[in-house]
Amino acid sequence: MEKLDPVVSRILIADDNEQNRELLEAYLSDEGHEILMAADGQQTVEIAQEKLPDLVLLDIMMPKLSGYEVCQKLKADEKTKRIPVLMVTALKEVGDIQKAVDAGADDFLTKPVHRLELKTRVRSLLRVRHLTNERDRLLAYLAEVDSQAAH
Repeated sequence: MEKLDPVVSRILIADDNEQNRELLEAYLSDEGHEILMAADGQQTVEIAQEKLPDLVLLDIMMPKLSGYEVCQKLKADEKTKRIPVLMVTALKEVGDIQKAVDAGADDFLTKPVHRLELKTRVRSLLRVRHLTNERDRLLAYLAEVDSQAAH
């Protein structure tokens, strides 16, 4: 399996159930990611704004703020709007999935989470995140070169 080395990705796992957080962390532990944890919606927003993770794994049913509300806040904030959000939920109804998409979720998994599916989705979303970061750096560099050439 292709690794994203040498880039270490920072993943925020947000779930009010400690066992769920630990399971997701265990599934991703051999990938070399830096793992951050949040136990409620408000804490998730605060950690995301402070630590700027490369990916958020977000439970929908959480105290203080639901996963939907967290996702909307992250996507509305200039600082965090490009962070991919992977909703991880026991909810399976089409309406729940539609609500997650409407809130700005980039992808979703239903519980119980299968290790291979989680790792594949995480790898894919991180690849997109790193390519987006690289594009943004390149565009900023080109804009700087253009402005210097204009003077």
